[in-house]
Amino acid sequence: MSSSSPDIPGILENSRELDRLRKEQEEVLSEINKLHKKLQASPEVVEKPGDTSLSKLKTLYTQARDLSENEYNVSHALLGQLDVLLPSGPPGQQRRRIDGSEQKRKRMKSESEISRLHPQIRNQLEAYASLKGEQVAARVTGNNAEKDEWFVVKVMQFDRETKEFEVLDEEPGDDEESSGQKKYKLPVSCIIPFPKKNDPSSVPDFPPGRHVLAVYPGTTALYKATVVSPPRKVFAGI
Repeated sequence: MSSSSPDIPGILENSRELDRLRKEQEEVLSEINKLHKKLQASPEVVEKPGDTSLSKLKTLYTQARDLSENEYNVSHALLGQLDVLLPSGPPGQQRRRIDGSEQKRKRMKSESEISRLHPQIRNQLEAYASLKGEQVAARVTGNNAEKDEWFVVKVMQFDRETKEFEVLDEEPGDDEESSGQKKYKLPVSCIIPFPKKNDPSSVPDFPPGRHVLAVYPGTTALYKATVVSPPRKVFAGI
């Protein structure tokens, strides 16, 4: 058999040998654990005349070491045999071809996973996606921030895969580093949709004592407030 031909019988033999070595290692490891438990429960046993616990433990560790070395040698030989089966060609070309197919598989998997989602979850994702172009309340500070900051922002898009919104603060305050508009990528937990203006049924009932977010008049800043009594203005509940 030429050196470039795959050694199928040798591959199968080494695979069986690797399996045997691993099973034997598991047996030796089990014996070591049993002996460890015995010595932990009664360490004084090693001081008794004629006790061979430490000698057995040394023998077991020696077996484990030899088995591990044999496993390495067989694995190394098996890798060499499997290299012959790999397709030939420049490594860069192979890598690009694999990367392209991998990206395609990931995209197909993502699409198929969305189609298999529970209808309620799928409808929720559709509802998030439908917020594109709408104004929402957004917490722009991280979870570990000392003080939460909420603003009225515009939804630019919703990423179904990462479950993140890309939003735009159209009117940043005077203390912003840049006078231009500012974008954020925020998880679903940082977004609160506003009730629809033309749909009274979408307005939640905020009883007295309920904590809400209210908009400072003439700004896009939100502040935490407590409902005192109805009737009420439009708030984003938290």
